[in-house]
Amino acid sequence: MPEDLCAERPLFGGAIVSTFPLRFQDVSNIRQVPDHQFVDPARDESLIFELLDLKTDVADQGSATWFLQDLANEQDAEGTMVLEQSGVFEVDGLRCRSSPAIITTAVGQMAISKGRQGREAQNIVKVYLANLRLKDVATDVLITAYEPMLINPLSETAATVGAGLPVPAAQSGCLPMADVFKSAVTSFKVNDWSLFGAVA
Repeated sequence: MPEDLCAERPLFGGAIVSTFPLRFQDVSNIRQVPDHQFVDPARDESLIFELLDLKTDVADQGSATWFLQDLANEQDAEGTMVLEQSGVFEVDGLRCRSSPAIITTAVGQMAISKGRQGREAQNIVKVYLANLRLKDVATDVLITAYEPMLINPLSETAATVGAGLPVPAAQSGCLPMADVFKSAVTSFKVNDWSLFGAVA
């Protein structure tokens, strides 16, 4: 069985790093949107890192679930279910000044279509989302992983991955998406805090 090799990957010009499998290719658009997207086209799995202004009106408790719901609304998803959510944890090793980062996670399932394809071409995907709150620099970091659970024959994904149930990751010699997500989140590290603007 082939080994799913992982490596530390630079994000945002190396200001941030995270470790996940090399099979994920960087497909980020060169534009003014603060995100990095990595995709494994052979499995239609993706991993996205986003930097957002801190949503001060969203409580720490359940913030990942709030962002998951927001994502579902943004993608016009149907049948969204929250499968699990974590409590609030401090990440002591991730701090700019005085406050450690706070993290919450949520896992959900939703039906979404790719690009401009309509509802008749929706795939069912499992979505893993972590919200790292960097309050010292007023930033919400979202790490989101998408794993297809059922591929619609009308979806453009069906041409590359095949319709129906995807081949389990372990059977393909790949790290399961839950583990890819866990690795990306637990290894997330800021090398250069000036990415977030002037830092005292």
